[in-house]
Amino acid sequence: MTALRETLTPIYTALGMASAAVLLAALILCKLAQLVFVKGGSMEHTLRAGDLLLVTKWGKYGRGDVVICHYPRRSEELLRLGAAFSLTKHTVFVKRLAALPGDTVEIAEGRLIVNGQVMEDPEKMASPPRDYPCRRLAKNQYFVIGDHRASSHDSRASDVGPIPESMLIGHVRFRLWPLKRIGRIK
Repeated sequence: MTALRETLTPIYTALGMASAAVLLAALILCKLAQLVFVKGGSMEHTLRAGDLLLVTKWGKYGRGDVVICHYPRRSEELLRLGAAFSLTKHTVFVKRLAALPGDTVEIAEGRLIVNGQVMEDPEKMASPPRDYPCRRLAKNQYFVIGDHRASSHDSRASDVGPIPESMLIGHVRFRLWPLKRIGRIK
């Protein structure tokens, strides 16, 4: 019996250590990065439906960054265990940061204007343009917009509007799939 125990102890120890390492790696990955599949066409031609993206959860946000955000007022509580724990499913969306906290933003005659400067816009705010009145963003607000303006539901819409930083999940850094389009996202 002791010979068997001596043989199995190192195996159990190795399995325990491997399990702990996998669990620790998974916890770190959940806090630092996540994988997201694109659904919809609001970011065409930058991103397409079916793209697999690597999203990182660190770093400062800058104008022009592609980000993943929680969709305002679209979450569902799946489980609640008292006041201390709840599991919530959030709808997320991918957009580009057009304006940052403290910026002024407006859309007039199909042109995106940030801090009084017309922003270069490859989509030219595809018709019909949705004007957006000039406003200064609060110190915790971001204005997000899809690259394919005609099919994007974003900060221009009254049910979305500028979003707080707490709704930003992270930066879209890299496309992992499809392999023929693998690469960094700009």
